[in-house]
Amino acid sequence: MSLPRWVMINRASELTGYSEDAIRHKVKNGTWAQGRIWRKTPDGRIAINMTEYDKWAESAPQEAA
Repeated sequence: MSLPRWVMINRASELTGYSEDAIRHKVKNGTWAQGRIWRKTPDGRIAINMTEYDKWAESAPQEAA
């Protein structure tokens, strides 16, 4: 079963390991771009794009082991 592209904050928290508060903070302070990593749904809830989250997480430079 494949994962949906857009998930609610509680599911994104389960998948990423970030707390729901940490996700809300990244949304509020602009760490995650609106329309790309998150968006408001028609009923006003925040949905997280897991495909774009993965790209964001993979964008950090890695140090050699």
